[in-house]
Amino acid sequence: MSENPAVPNLRPNDLLTFVMAVACGLAVANIYYAQPLLDTLARDFDISRGTAGIIITMTQLGYAAGLMLLVPLGDLLERRRLITVITGVTVLSLIGMALAPTSGLFILAALITGITAVVAQILVPFAAHMASDAERGRVVGRVMTGLLLGILLARVVSGGIADLLGWRTVYWIGAGIMLLQALALRRLLPEEPPQSKMPYGRLLLSVITLMQEEALLRRRIIYGALGFASFSAFWTTIPFLLAQAPYHYPDSVIGLFGLLGVAGALCANLAGSLHDKGYSRIGTGLFQALMGLSFVLMAVMPESLTAIIIGIIVLDLGVQGNQILNQSAIYQIRPEARSRITTAYMTCYFLGGAAGSAGAAYLFQFAGWTGACALGMALGATGVLFWLTEPRVQETGELQKSD
Repeated sequence: MSENPAVPNLRPNDLLTFVMAVACGLAVANIYYAQPLLDTLARDFDISRGTAGIIITMTQLGYAAGLMLLVPLGDLLERRRLITVITGVTVLSLIGMALAPTSGLFILAALITGITAVVAQILVPFAAHMASDAERGRVVGRVMTGLLLGILLARVVSGGIADLLGWRTVYWIGAGIMLLQALALRRLLPEEPPQSKMPYGRLLLSVITLMQEEALLRRRIIYGALGFASFSAFWTTIPFLLAQAPYHYPDSVIGLFGLLGVAGALCANLAGSLHDKGYSRIGTGLFQALMGLSFVLMAVMPESLTAIIIGIIVLDLGVQGNQILNQSAIYQIRPEARSRITTAYMTCYFLGGAAGSAGAAYLFQFAGWTGACALGMALGATGVLFWLTEPRVQETGELQKSD
């Protein structure tokens, strides 16, 4: 297939793809700095662990709100300017988190940070839009690798900085990084004409229309929401498990567990290749099964560090592989509406994550680690059962209109 005629000079080279991947990682990292710090934040603000878990839930709800309200603007406005402005607001919200004197103000600033972190989801369809059909899976895989590494390294970096310099320093540094990123993206990203001229209200309503009309999008939304719910359930509760007996780990050590997810991030290119070669359905079933099995292992042996480590690796492989296949598939649908497709998919994705975080925090408070793992197992099993209903057709090159 030939290049998109609307933007013939914007095909992403390796350098631009790398820049966009790094930017995605840094943007989305802002909503994960708090995860290894939850036990510390609970003590510092004198709140319960269940309330501390709400920090992650509110950040994810903010992200979902940003996906609904801001990401569609990527089809309506010039993307480079939009990305720069939103990143500038992130700088201010991170400063608010660093200065927050109470848990309420911290959560409010975290909500705003979640809303503005959607810059990552404006960059991903931007990269997909510039790529040809033949290389779209590879380009999306590379950009998503950067995004996923940002998620993983955010936990490691925030835990280490918090132990050395205090948790507030994490957010001061994050604000500085975002300021530099805004300036860099303004200079390096290409200008691109808007893809739509419809009014903003109609633009938002068209997201619902897309979900009604595109069966492939609806199916991939369900896969994604279930996957991210299990992912969030785990990472919201694992700091509580590792902070108590028999582990008693500090924030810096808890954060290091995020490095185990590198296997999942490195799986991004493999998953993109599976999609390009027509093995998306098979890969989806495998990745859904891995998510559920990881919780079985960790539930049976919660006091075994080896079991926890293997569980994290398997969970991240399943979640991240599933995510790449989902996004590679949905970006075949309606090239002129990729930002709105991202809105539909990622809004439901993060609503699933928020539900997983809230549910797991509640279950941990009353049923401990076993309760949190039971939720993860149920989510994985639901994903596999839903996958069994999928038509046995290749998605590559096909735009399914009905199930």
